[in-house]
Amino acid sequence: MATEGNLQAPTRHPLDWKNPEFYDEASCFKELERIFDICHGCRRCVSLCGSFPTLFDLVDESKTMEVDGVAKQDYWKVVDQCYMCDLCYMTKCPYTPPHEWNLDFPHTMLRAKAIKFKKGEVGTAEKLLASTDLHGSFAGIPIVVQAVNAVNKTKAARSVLESVAGVDKDAWLPELASKKFRSGAPKARASEVKNGEKTPGKAAIFATCYVNYNEPGIGHDLLKILDHNDIPYVIVDKEKCCGMPKLELGDLDAVDQSKQANIPVLHRYAQEGYAILSAVPSCTLMFKQEIPLMYPDDQAVQQVKEAMWDPFEYLMARKRDGLLKTEFPQKLGNVSYQIPCHGRVQNIGRKTEEMLKMIPDTSINTIERCSGHAGTFGVKKAYHQQAMKIGKPVFKAMASMKDGAKPDYISSDCPLGGHHIAQGFEVNELGTPELNHPLTLVRKAYGLK
Repeated sequence: MATEGNLQAPTRHPLDWKNPEFYDEASCFKELERIFDICHGCRRCVSLCGSFPTLFDLVDESKTMEVDGVAKQDYWKVVDQCYMCDLCYMTKCPYTPPHEWNLDFPHTMLRAKAIKFKKGEVGTAEKLLASTDLHGSFAGIPIVVQAVNAVNKTKAARSVLESVAGVDKDAWLPELASKKFRSGAPKARASEVKNGEKTPGKAAIFATCYVNYNEPGIGHDLLKILDHNDIPYVIVDKEKCCGMPKLELGDLDAVDQSKQANIPVLHRYAQEGYAILSAVPSCTLMFKQEIPLMYPDDQAVQQVKEAMWDPFEYLMARKRDGLLKTEFPQKLGNVSYQIPCHGRVQNIGRKTEEMLKMIPDTSINTIERCSGHAGTFGVKKAYHQQAMKIGKPVFKAMASMKDGAKPDYISSDCPLGGHHIAQGFEVNELGTPELNHPLTLVRKAYGLK
């Protein structure tokens, strides 16, 4: 007899993406219908994203008012709304494995996206938008950087970009950095490795596309924090995009290419006893969850998974080892902080909040809800306004502290989500607090320049 829901933590099955049946549309639609029927009977996830309201509206407006009344072709409307945040699986669904109904909504959406990609139904503009290494190839070239950044700020150019590439003319876009993080990163000051009971005493930094090409300051702040805590570090000597933007498109062959480039390099650092740190939650999650599920029998992948840390997960583990400096001479005042989806589903707890709460004379207002940006989803013409709508409860909740005071800073571990929140503040006239990444806030609190 089926139980009401799980009494155990959800577990994940490996992704059988190399099996030809994985790409069989009829088989996928059969599984979609089974899952949609369970979701229709539950409706617990209605507030998470556009997939669930879309599904429930299709059911309610059908002749039967059941899933069997929904045209199969309309299933794609649900699939297109999923941006792989994973919150339904990790925080809401009572029927995930080990429950006998074995419901995995996001990975079934991923299967459908992979089928769509194989059919050639993903446009060139979407493919280019997900090609972060290609975008980043222009970073660090002074004349090109100045030209691109200037063009991105003009209304005429943004209108052209909207019509040609499907990028909403009003969506915030990151600037290219004048100097890449990898080329400007200094060598570590510390050399002595102090291993703790819970933590390796040395770190290898996976720069990520965003930090390397767009906001190198985030990476430099991480290095300053490591230096301050006498943790020797190195920058991973070679890297490619983690593959998350391609995963969201269903381009699993491109994810495989990224894996083939990154894992041999990262595996060497794992074998040498480094903690591998990535300052972008989506990138960290790729190596902690998605790639290991795609390659469950690859020992190198699994060892990289064990060596990969969120920066604040690592820093708080260092604190538990008695190896983190906890004196913060600079107060921050009022900080409104959002936990991004890809941080929550790592199952590490609220480590960033823990560290921010250590700072004296600093109040933290933590919001645990999706900002709506979701990678490339939030900048697309088809979805930008919806992304702003999804994020509106977050914007409003972050606009005032629990005592009604205004925040001095707004912050999110996800850099893109942070800028989306800042845009939400501007659009909704909620004030003008300073946007800082949590690593920047901690660097400031330590009194580091």
